[in-house]
Amino acid sequence: MSSEWQVIPLSKIVTYSQGIQIPIEEQELENKEGFGRFIRIVDYTTPSEAPRYIKLPNKKSLVDKNDIVMIRYGSQSAGRVVRGIEGFIANNMFKIIINSDIDVDKSFLYRFLTMESIFGYLRGTQSSSTMPAITFGMMNGIQIKLPSKKIQSEVAIFFDTLDDRITLLRETNATLEAIAQALFKSWFVDFDPVHAKAQGRQPEGMDEQTAALFPDRFVESELGMVPLGWEVGTLATFAILNPESWTTQNHPRTLSYVDLANTKENEIAAVTEYTFEDAPSRARRVLQSGDTIIGTVRPGNRSFAFIHKPEKNLTGSTGFAVLRPSKKQYTEFVYLASTQDSNIEHLAHVADGGAYPAVRPEVVLNLKCVVPCNAEIQRFHEITSPLLGSISENKKQAKTLANLRDTLLPRLISGQLRLPDVEA
Repeated sequence: MSSEWQVIPLSKIVTYSQGIQIPIEEQELENKEGFGRFIRIVDYTTPSEAPRYIKLPNKKSLVDKNDIVMIRYGSQSAGRVVRGIEGFIANNMFKIIINSDIDVDKSFLYRFLTMESIFGYLRGTQSSSTMPAITFGMMNGIQIKLPSKKIQSEVAIFFDTLDDRITLLRETNATLEAIAQALFKSWFVDFDPVHAKAQGRQPEGMDEQTAALFPDRFVESELGMVPLGWEVGTLATFAILNPESWTTQNHPRTLSYVDLANTKENEIAAVTEYTFEDAPSRARRVLQSGDTIIGTVRPGNRSFAFIHKPEKNLTGSTGFAVLRPSKKQYTEFVYLASTQDSNIEHLAHVADGGAYPAVRPEVVLNLKCVVPCNAEIQRFHEITSPLLGSISENKKQAKTLANLRDTLLPRLISGQLRLPDVEA
């Protein structure tokens, strides 16, 4: 029973070790002999961020993948507990160390500290809402309810298993996305099948029926040499820009809102439910299955996503350019063409506005691309549609598992709910 669990102040269980301050000019993008990973807040919050390396410092700031780290600063991140990276943490974080004479499962403690109630307590304790800062002293007001070590371990294993399944789904999606992007680049940027046929070779990894769709010669164009029969155009050849928007006369009672801040590299981290009257004024773009959304504000932030079988009344910010394929077979081409690294870099380069750089939505629609024949486009659609569909289904499964984890966490950690077949 949870009444048998011991309530102990956190201060009696743990100590803290703050990270180190390293000037940016001493941080390297390349790992060298005698260097180690330097972990910043952004490394936990933005996994795609390029890692930094520093000369090996004192081991006091060293953490392994299972160590518990508290983020001290940040409007959204202060008070968050993280783990999973091995290296030396920056001084805007600290490691939470379990005292050697205390029998506490580290993963159980990690789960306890990730609860929203703990985050809310820490955020409510500090005084600044613009730049929250967590101190060791704030941690002293936290009390933890501890069951037996066996129950701690079983609870920890349960949540670790859920996280492992979520991680596997995300890793699978990264692989599927990379395959789709690589195929697009091979066919429509590097023209690998055409080069192979021009040299009298069978295109690598391609069946004869698909290979027969491609020409075996090139012609000059404004983009350089392109396959015979293909043209040079823009995404406007394949997509319609911002086709639908809610108005004060035509809108649903409630909507599900997607903003730029929660959209990153085909991941929508959060969708917020609003009544139309309470929704932000930017919540206007109607989103349908097959749409591609590209952030026009600070486009270098890579705020883009592919919409697949969305929930009812999914609505994007007016900060997105919404590209809706004019034909179903154009769907994957539009998404993969518009989100090529070269195009995102181009949008970032031409964005203007000083501290608020942006591009007009028309700039996205007018990104240049080749215009293949219908046969190549159709075959590309047949191959890549299942890939993007699988990515979407994996996201939904990962979201379901994450919701299950977040729902059960406070109940299992508090003893309100018990795992079956676990005795104290």
